Amino acid sequence: MSKTCIFFLLLGLTINLAVAQSDSLVSQKKQNLTTWDVAKHDAKLMWGGFKYVYSRPFQWDQDDIAIATGVVIGTAGLNIIDERAKNFFLEQEEHVPGVVKEFGWYFGSPQNNYGVNGAIYLAGLFTKNKELRKTGILMISSASAAGLIQTISKNVTGRARPNDGGKFTFKPFSKEGAYHSFPSGHTILSFTTFYALSKQFDNIWVKGAFIAGGMVSPVSRLLEGAHWLTDVALSTALTVFVVDSIDKYLDREMNEDPLIQEKNKTKVSWRLKFGGNQIGIIGTF
Repeated sequence: MSKTCIFFLLLGLTINLAVAQSDSLVSQKKQNLTTWDVAKHDAKLMWGGFKYVYSRPFQWDQDDIAIATGVVIGTAGLNIIDERAKNFFLEQEEHVPGVVKEFGWYFGSPQNNYGVNGAIYLAGLFTKNKELRKTGILMISSASAAGLIQTISKNVTGRARPNDGGKFTFKPFSKEGAYHSFPSGHTILSFTTFYALSKQFDNIWVKGAFIAGGMVSPVSRLLEGAHWLTDVALSTALTVFVVDSIDKYLDREMNEDPLIQEKNKTKVSWRLKFGGNQIGIIGTF
């Protein structure tokens, strides 16, 4: 047997042993991992996503600024038809099934919404499913980040609800619920959940179905006369910004998840080498 052949065979054996040892270490690391370890790691991701939302405006480029400007101008434009939209939705209220309005109210309530988000995350945590974990983290951190913005905005602006005043009636820092119209908390929480779910699917029809489901709560609030059209529109735009930002953050941070999913194992491609007076096995990695 030629020296070249012996070299190739020894090289293949060495690589094979190295791969086996690496896989053994990964397996051992997974066995030592506890659910609590994963939960602590995910809590850091939730906090990281929360902070990332508030740092994004400092990283905007010209396109981002243009989009934000368009949203502001669009919202101002919708303000022109706020009164007309209010009357239209109030007229439709009696024709809408009660179950739709009840779903919009209950699902947009914080305790119910966080219950659903938490259940999805826990399902991913205990089944060791990375995609479910990510979806749950995305929902919880997005709802928290957007929820803080809407809580502050409600109190600072003090905009009157449609049933309690005109569209230009404001009472800043009021503790009365009648002056907490802008933005819509039900819209933010409901649409956050459904929009986050829609991002987990590639099928456009499935995405559309989830987005439509997320709009039930906003529309139900318009039917109840609890919010102006501009409240709901800006809340929806805010939700899209928050969810997209945190989703981008999680894609980067969970790309190589060391906790549950196996790391990409070193793959070795073996092939025989024939040439002249040489014969051997070559491992490509």
